[in-house]
Amino acid sequence: MAVDVVTFGCRLNAFESEVIRREAEQAGLTDTIVINSCAVTNEAVAQARQSIRKLKRERPAARIVVTGCAAQTQADMFAEMAEVDRVVGNDEKMRGSAWQATRAAFDAPFGIDASEKVAVADIMAVTEMAPHLLDGFERGLPRVFVQVQNGCDHRCTFCIIPYGRGNSRSVPMGAVVDQIRTLVERGHAEIVLTGVDLTSYGADLPGAPKLGQLTRQILRHVPELKRLRISSIDSIEADRDLLDVIADDARLMPHLHLSLQSGDDMILKRMKRRHSRRDAIDFCAQLRRLRPDIALGADIIAGFPTETEEMFVRSLDLVAECDLTFLHVFPYSRRPGTPAARMPQVEGGTIRERAKRLRAAGEAALRRRLAAEIGATREVLIESDRQGRTEHFLPVAIDGDVPGMVRAMSISGHDGVRLTASVGDVR
Repeated sequence: MAVDVVTFGCRLNAFESEVIRREAEQAGLTDTIVINSCAVTNEAVAQARQSIRKLKRERPAARIVVTGCAAQTQADMFAEMAEVDRVVGNDEKMRGSAWQATRAAFDAPFGIDASEKVAVADIMAVTEMAPHLLDGFERGLPRVFVQVQNGCDHRCTFCIIPYGRGNSRSVPMGAVVDQIRTLVERGHAEIVLTGVDLTSYGADLPGAPKLGQLTRQILRHVPELKRLRISSIDSIEADRDLLDVIADDARLMPHLHLSLQSGDDMILKRMKRRHSRRDAIDFCAQLRRLRPDIALGADIIAGFPTETEEMFVRSLDLVAECDLTFLHVFPYSRRPGTPAARMPQVEGGTIRERAKRLRAAGEAALRRRLAAEIGATREVLIESDRQGRTEHFLPVAIDGDVPGMVRAMSISGHDGVRLTASVGDVR
């Protein structure tokens, strides 16, 4: 049996899981399960532990390796689990040498030594980032992710991720362009740029290029690329070049996901965010002036410490004031070691109730956008024989089409979750 990778958390983890699978298989590992964990919430860590126990019951002979952000920040906890054979750090997981060492440890005649169970180095000492060209991506896969940045230099009071990912570091522009060109030649129609703090891209590179310059270089030097998409950004870091590309190049998809977190200025200050409520509203309005049809999503935390009902309502109102289409709601999760963990906590039932209200607002916002699409013609990337996505990342119900194609479709209706459409020409 080969290497199976179970992925928790963000899109970046999904990309890295493909690298892990490739490197682990090339190292010669077999019958191995790798848990690529997430540390954003306590629930994510608990889910990883539950998955480990379940997988060991189902496949008792398989070796289990835990990596990812939770492994980096809580290595000893995972190492103490009887089901776990090895814990690999977040930087090490991207290196073939770590998987070669893992195989050597597994192949040792007397088994793996307790001192070898944890292979986790100081993530803060990592200063460079190498590109990873994934030969293993299935040809014609409609959408693929390209990691251009990792780590974060900011210290939001609720966030454990900098301690799992390290400081911000970037892939040089030339390497990114080369990778995307190769992926396009293999038939991938849409590329998504991803990172932990994507808008901090380039600060560590010679000349300190920004995300907007990288985006321009990709679109200029890979003219065959049909669609380029940007994942989550921090609005306060968006540079002029990025805004210009959003306005001027139709191949950059009209969809952005924003790290807003709250709509209340006092909570934003306690979170140690660098934008205000007014900054968020003004940025969204600016994007709509540049690209009137743009679809916006946002991360919002419900029940941050000290949040009152009045403060929460300001977050709730932000959905309408920023005209958000997609909402990613995080019930606040107390992470030991973060400053917010020492602040007065909101009662758990209140957090869950506020998260429910935010999700309801998000569902209503999505339905409004779906209804507004009726009668429009959209370029739909076929993801599977059942679903595609418009330029705005809106899901479209598909019946038996060919994945990887981009089709012009006339939007005829929606079911509250997905659009319905009639098929047009292949693009």
